Amino acid sequence: MIIGGSASQKLAAKIAWELEDTLCPVETRKFPDGERYLRIKEDVEDGAVVVQSTGYPQDENLIELFLILKTLQDMAVEDVKVVIPYFGYGRQERRFKDFEAVSASIMADMIEFCGASELLCVNLHEDDIRDFFDIPVHNLSAMQPLAEHIGAKFEDPVIVAPDKGALSFAEEIAGILGCECDHMEKTRISPEKVETKPKNMDVKGRDTVIIDDIISTGGTIVNATNILRKHGAESVVVSCVHPVLVGDALLKIFAAGVDDVIGTDTLRSDVSTVSIAGIVAQKLREI
Repeated sequence: MIIGGSASQKLAAKIAWELEDTLCPVETRKFPDGERYLRIKEDVEDGAVVVQSTGYPQDENLIELFLILKTLQDMAVEDVKVVIPYFGYGRQERRFKDFEAVSASIMADMIEFCGASELLCVNLHEDDIRDFFDIPVHNLSAMQPLAEHIGAKFEDPVIVAPDKGALSFAEEIAGILGCECDHMEKTRISPEKVETKPKNMDVKGRDTVIIDDIISTGGTIVNATNILRKHGAESVVVSCVHPVLVGDALLKIFAAGVDDVIGTDTLRSDVSTVSIAGIVAQKLREI
């Protein structure tokens, strides 16, 4: 049985359809003071898959997830697989200053305490987060469905990582599509001047696709777009796994000259056009 939290109801329905499984109705509402009410409206006997992304508003979505998990625990459901497409509070996986809260570790403790038996995530910001768990954790890659979407739009694109940290994503998509990839590199021209440009490739007249795991404020994407346009790119499309898109990020990206923005449905947004339901369903069949 598939249980969809408020943040991922559409995705949960798609996963249930892929698996030909039942979608369990859940009643949620807020009390006048803002606290959440939750009720699972059917008996769950043979195990459950809970689908709940924990992006904005992170605190509300996490509390709802904990309420679902503890309720299933009270119902004596032993096999509870949890799908968290976007893992909120996952940016702080280590302590950089004394007495900082290691939020990723605390989230792991809470998820396990509430009764999760196995966890599926998509492109964790840091793969090391899995080490905080004592239950099995599967870090799925959304590059296959993104690559299929890109391949349907362009015949021979150049996949571009906006920085070296995103190069592995560009390489993965380029490997699937059999096309070229590159990444932005900074070169110091003088003590006062730094030039950023594609490292190895001439993008003039080419269709380019920028790939990253998370787009938050859009600053990195805007910078990469300006550089690609400066170097004569025919088109610039932006793709990402997690379209966080804080504030006017999407406006800034399009204002920079981007032709299209493609995100997955790990988070709900105006650009969540690529579904990860297929890769989640496939993994659930395997485990």
